[in-house]
Amino acid sequence: MPLSHLAHDRAGSGEPVVLIHGIGHRRQAWKPVFDRLVEHHEVIALDLAGFGESAPYPPGERYDMDNACSDLADNFARWGIDRPHVVGNSLGGAISLELASRELVSSATVLSPAGFFGRLDRYWALSSLLAMWGSAHVPDALLRTLSRSAAARRSIGYLLYAHPEVHGAEATYGDALAMKRARAFLPTLRAGLSYELQAPDGFGTTVPITVAWGTLDRLLPYSQAATAARRLPEARHVALPGCGHVPMSDDPALIVAVVEETIARAAEQRAA
Repeated sequence: MPLSHLAHDRAGSGEPVVLIHGIGHRRQAWKPVFDRLVEHHEVIALDLAGFGESAPYPPGERYDMDNACSDLADNFARWGIDRPHVVGNSLGGAISLELASRELVSSATVLSPAGFFGRLDRYWALSSLLAMWGSAHVPDALLRTLSRSAAARRSIGYLLYAHPEVHGAEATYGDALAMKRARAFLPTLRAGLSYELQAPDGFGTTVPITVAWGTLDRLLPYSQAATAARRLPEARHVALPGCGHVPMSDDPALIVAVVEETIARAAEQRAA
């Protein structure tokens, strides 16, 4: 039995593509690209355990990568999909790489993945996330009022988006509530203090991987893309010009194109 039954949206037909959000976020982060991907694939956008509408793990279970991968693999089986393509952002990107290292997926497209920190970058990211989480803990009525202000929305979304102005009041309010109510936030953040991907030799040769990084990422700066390129030499590395940390709303068409290219490489590899 899976550790949790993950809340999800599912649509389309074809090869399955699973979308995995970042820490404190929710499956609605993928709304800008969901319908575009559905045109050619069966798409599942999920809430990780303890985030969004998904229940947390049972007491005593750790929010580590082994449990995350095991839980996702069990949910894949429950949904009747085998080795889907995965697309992950931030924490979801790190989880997607872990799934690929275990050969549980057919390809992985990762957008500004966690796990390639420099010494100072790690504490900048973790302290920034903690500040965002703390600021969400004002009364709900105040969150709604702030979400109606364009200036407040720009401030709230500054670290996440290159263009926070595209987010409306309801989306901003919903995201703030999701972070505020995320029971997995603090234990996941604690795990992030020491997390680093342990990539096996030849990682990226059997499972196609694309690492894509927003050039305007203010949370995990674009300089980390060079670290990822050194540590994952077999992966494809691409820049996302003008995009921030959560690039799906900054340039939906570009994100879909990057995902489709990764999936096409997987098909070519199978055919070879």
